[in-house]
Amino acid sequence: MVNLMNQDTFCWLILSLFLCIGTTTAHGDDVIQGGFLDFNVYPYQTKVNHDSTFTINAYLNFSHRFSYFSLTNFSNQDDNGKLPNIDTFYTEQNIRWQLSEKSPFQLTLQSNLRSGSQNDRHRLGIRWSLNKSVFIAPLLNTINLKYFLNWHMVQFDHQDQYVWQIEHAFSMTFPYISDRLYLSGFADHTFNERLASAIPNNPIVAEAQLGYELLSNTFAVAEYRINQYRRNDVNNIAIGLEYKKSW
Repeated sequence: MVNLMNQDTFCWLILSLFLCIGTTTAHGDDVIQGGFLDFNVYPYQTKVNHDSTFTINAYLNFSHRFSYFSLTNFSNQDDNGKLPNIDTFYTEQNIRWQLSEKSPFQLTLQSNLRSGSQNDRHRLGIRWSLNKSVFIAPLLNTINLKYFLNWHMVQFDHQDQYVWQIEHAFSMTFPYISDRLYLSGFADHTFNERLASAIPNNPIVAEAQLGYELLSNTFAVAEYRINQYRRNDVNNIAIGLEYKKSW
């Protein structure tokens, strides 16, 4: 598949997102019903300095059961410790639509984009919010855990074979310890992908972030990462700061 997004398009995408968020409080009360924007910077990493060093996450909740979520990672090109370069990025752009007001299921469209050519992916799937499922919601709510499964059933990209993915996402708070403490993360499990022999079949990419609020909206974070697409240094730990603004 032809690469659908060059660097200029990516810059316009990020700019449009900030413009959308900036006009929310003034003009979007009837359309945009909530959301957040957070910035994460990781100046220290234990093993892989060219791993993600700066991340932007954004969420918008729209009327008519639509929502938007994105993550964008910027990385160093090598281990020289330089600041992140926009030439090296990875982003997931998600549009979701809930089937009904009380349904635990959403239809999802994800565009998976990165620097380079002929490596973008576009996925269709269904997302399950376990906290909205009657049979398991009481247990999850008791332990302050939110858990989501996203089955990317169909993938459109440069590869010929049928590739699919299961995405896990979670967030957990600890009010019995501190209202300032949280744990969140994800695990992406991809199947039927054509890979080099040194990479495991059906590889996993996962992150778990432990955060503690130091000041209002500002958190110290430690992140444990697993990336089985790397031949060496599969595990990494990143330590940094997060600023999050919700509305």
